[in-house]
Amino acid sequence: MPIKVPKQLPATELLKKEKIFVMDEERAVAQDIRPINIIILNLMPEKEKTELQLLRLLGNTPLQVNVTFMNMASHESKNASKTHLDTFYTTFEEIKHRKYDGMIVTGAPIEHLPFEDVNYWEEMVQIMDWTKTNVTSVLHICWGAQAALYHHYGIEKYELPKKCFGVFDHHLFDLTVDLVRGFNDVFNAPVSRYTSVSYDEIKNNPALNLLSVSEDAGVFLVISNDAKHIMVTGHLEYDATTLADEYNRDVSRGIDIDVPENYFPNNDPSKEPFNTWRSHTHLLFSNWLNYYVYQETPYEWE
Repeated sequence: MPIKVPKQLPATELLKKEKIFVMDEERAVAQDIRPINIIILNLMPEKEKTELQLLRLLGNTPLQVNVTFMNMASHESKNASKTHLDTFYTTFEEIKHRKYDGMIVTGAPIEHLPFEDVNYWEEMVQIMDWTKTNVTSVLHICWGAQAALYHHYGIEKYELPKKCFGVFDHHLFDLTVDLVRGFNDVFNAPVSRYTSVSYDEIKNNPALNLLSVSEDAGVFLVISNDAKHIMVTGHLEYDATTLADEYNRDVSRGIDIDVPENYFPNNDPSKEPFNTWRSHTHLLFSNWLNYYVYQETPYEWE
């Protein structure tokens, strides 16, 4: 089934070229079906790249999904044009009266800052509190996952000796959980962060279920016992070349950065990397939409 997106969104044509079923508003309103309403809080600097990555995944399900993009009113984006944001994005003030079946909170390149020092943290807290009553299930990615663990469960992030950067093996603890239905016992996932969260704190928290860890990259996948919050500390949504783009960007800026681990063929940055995590990415998103959004959300919100 399709995803419904604004008619002129730049990602639309790229999605169509990839044979992703995309539907604009005019066609969607003619269908007699209860669509799933998903709101995406996009905190990434290169918003159009993140839009494409997430829409690609939301479009690969048997559900009709209506997507709304949201940005922070208390933060001025330096990388996205004001025209793009004004045309395709909304703010919390404009949608806080609404109910959503699901929400995605992306990562953000601000993990070096204490949460309270982030210039939009107060607005972020308002949004996270709002999700308790207005969203069925929230999928948090990377910094978004760390923010959720901190705000909802009191688990602080900590700095790593160096950036955890590359594609790592992750082991599953419980294959019976619906979120990881169809996963292999061990799967690859990209990680790109300077901070992490405590294995012991999460394991000992009675409100959380630790689903997956990596010996090299630490905690990866956590779900709350009420399935309200799903935290992914890496970037399964990344394209094959995203880590390469980040590496080349940092090298060009003179940043002392290691080559991403287990990523380039023969560890050679001049060679084209492969996507070895795509199938599990699609499984995660389709399982989330099916078991934690579609199966749990009310047909009519009160």
